[in-house]
Amino acid sequence: MRLIPRSRDRLRPRFRAAAMPFLAGLALLAAALAGGGAHASDLRITVTNPNVDPLPIAIADFFGDTEEEKARGAEIAKVITNDLARTGLFAPVDQRAFIDRMKDFEVNPRFSDWRIINAQALVTGRTILQEDGKLVAQFRLWDTFAEEYVFGREVKNELAEGWRRVAHQIADLIYERLTGEVGYFDTRVVFVEERGPKTDRVKRLVVMDQDGYNPTYLTDGRHLVLTPRYSPVEDVIVYMSYRSGVPRVYLRDVATGLEEVVGDFPGMTFAPRFSPDGKKVIFSLDDNGNSEIYTMDLRTRAVARLTFSPGIDTSPSYSPDGQRVTFNSDRGGSQQLYVMNADGSGDARISFGQGKYATPVWSPRGDLIAFTKMYQGRFYIGVMRPDGSGERLLTESFLDEGPTWSPNGRVLMFFRQEPTRADGTGGSVGLWSVDITGYNERPVPTAAFASDPAWSPRLSDYAHTR
Repeated sequence: MRLIPRSRDRLRPRFRAAAMPFLAGLALLAAALAGGGAHASDLRITVTNPNVDPLPIAIADFFGDTEEEKARGAEIAKVITNDLARTGLFAPVDQRAFIDRMKDFEVNPRFSDWRIINAQALVTGRTILQEDGKLVAQFRLWDTFAEEYVFGREVKNELAEGWRRVAHQIADLIYERLTGEVGYFDTRVVFVEERGPKTDRVKRLVVMDQDGYNPTYLTDGRHLVLTPRYSPVEDVIVYMSYRSGVPRVYLRDVATGLEEVVGDFPGMTFAPRFSPDGKKVIFSLDDNGNSEIYTMDLRTRAVARLTFSPGIDTSPSYSPDGQRVTFNSDRGGSQQLYVMNADGSGDARISFGQGKYATPVWSPRGDLIAFTKMYQGRFYIGVMRPDGSGERLLTESFLDEGPTWSPNGRVLMFFRQEPTRADGTGGSVGLWSVDITGYNERPVPTAAFASDPAWSPRLSDYAHTR
């Protein structure tokens, strides 16, 4: 991706004179942005305010010289629109309300036409299908009330079929510019798909885009699979499978399909998760009914035991700096959350509310721990600070479980099950997302029942580690 400046020599002659003052203003704007000046556009969204009014934004179909480019441009605009709308921070304007039917990417918008329909921000773009098969998309973001060009970029993909990822990357860039937060649209989610009756469910691992598109099956359903988790540094997942008849933890390369067992232990291994640097896997090992937490170095295969208690210690999750681990345990008589140092020392209970707590997972930002809570027959997804303070419950239902964080630490995905009715119907299981403010609760589309979601890092972050 690279910055796309406004091109003077490609402006149509009749617009050249009128555009010169505007281009001069852009130079001043660029200088202000570079130096943090006060003249930059103040088009911003405060993501920490749950009561913020969504920003009205218009996303026009991207231009194209051919019918194929125009069709692809319309699809890209639709994906960007849907990505931003799902955040609850943006209110995309219906294209049927558009007055300015722009016909040239290089022509300035008629800002007054966009203000009439209350589009405070405007996105325009262009798609180019190159002869070598690559897809190029260029876009510009405009502040219609200030009548300012905010910024523009060019995004490429090696394949024309990669247009959905291009759209997600553009949505990330817009989100980042307007919120100041890292985007999370160019990501994938691995989860367990469930098909068949409740008493005989077939479970398969599936990877899909975060918006539910482009699903890929990783397992064939012949063996039970549970708790998949993404590596933070490469396109690899760790999960539990009953393939050998006994629960084992497996590593799988998503791209190649190559797999290997993480150790061969005498007891049941479960609840695996990577360390932040991807070099270790932390998991629970059940030996004769006593579950303890262990780590394994994936290079040396050295195993270290972290907990020594008579209770069940499970569901470990590292802090983003790798210095601490949160987990749940019933060592105190009820299922509660604990935090300890990465070597197992200094363990301390952090949950003291009513009910039971489970499946803790540390935020990528390090500021919160998400969890599942069970109280008086209801399930909740909640968050608290690592010291146990500031507990907030974000969702409530018959069964909400298994939170996973978006890479920017602003959204949680989880799975929800409906109660089974007396006639045996109901009981569906699906994925949902919620903002950490507790607002904007939404279902995530899947082709069948779904559970145990795990969010990947941004796909571009994988490329940076290779």
